[in-house]
Amino acid sequence: MAAFPALTGFYLVLFLYVEPFLTALPCLLVWTFPGAAWFHHELIPDGTAPPSSRLEDPRTHMSILQLGNCYLLLGMLSSLVFRAVRDSLPGNPAAQERIIGASLFAMAVADATHIVATWVGLPSDFRYAFRSWNGTTHGNITFVVFLLFSRIAWFAGIGRTRHYFGQKSTVGPTKKLA
Repeated sequence: MAAFPALTGFYLVLFLYVEPFLTALPCLLVWTFPGAAWFHHELIPDGTAPPSSRLEDPRTHMSILQLGNCYLLLGMLSSLVFRAVRDSLPGNPAAQERIIGASLFAMAVADATHIVATWVGLPSDFRYAFRSWNGTTHGNITFVVFLLFSRIAWFAGIGRTRHYFGQKSTVGPTKKLA
């Protein structure tokens, strides 16, 4: 395995293994068992049993299947792109960090908007009833908050050596074009 100074220790485990697996997992749950109807029901906790059959509205069913596909895509992108960066640029930690940083920045923006969208979508009586939240709600808010703060910590250089972000530029002054 090639050197991967852009992702080490905690960040390597979280962003290369844990997050891709947990991000792709909803796809498997939607496409197989317990299925799209279960996933749709779990989006907003209400204490009722999930339906045991296919969703009645074909548009909703298609949307949930497509959402599962998006989860799979996100999981594969981080897993495969991060591995490609590691394997293609083993001697260039600054380039590794710049590419990983671009991905982590996009993911951090998506984290923030995902948290807000989920929060706004929850009925107001559930927003602060954390004990009433189910695994899906905690996954969509609690775990995504954890991921967002982990990405911020990575950019801040907490627990790692920075090779690009937070470093002084080695590029000299640029000439003005006439």
